[in-house]
Amino acid sequence: MKKFHMMDEEFICENCNKKVEKLNYTARDHCPYCLYSKHVDINPGDRANTCKGLLVPIDIEKFKDTFKIIYRCNTCGKLHKNSIAIDDDMNKIIELSSAK
Repeated sequence: MKKFHMMDEEFICENCNKKVEKLNYTARDHCPYCLYSKHVDINPGDRANTCKGLLVPIDIEKFKDTFKIIYRCNTCGKLHKNSIAIDDDMNKIIELSSAK
């Protein structure tokens, strides 16, 4: 079982340069404006990954009663998934899901 470390931090998005506030209900793991993330974790919140590449959103998938953003790391090429957040730009989510 993966270990989850609660890391709800604010940050400046390395893709769009916008300030991203804490999520305040679970760990913030991507930018709500452009949906990009950063390849920093091995297990959620541990910040133990040495890659540090940008995770580029490439698709959306249905997962239980929500959706997940599928990412490809622009440095190592690995795929990664994050759940959407309540404040994500829904136009970006729709764009991403329609880009197939």
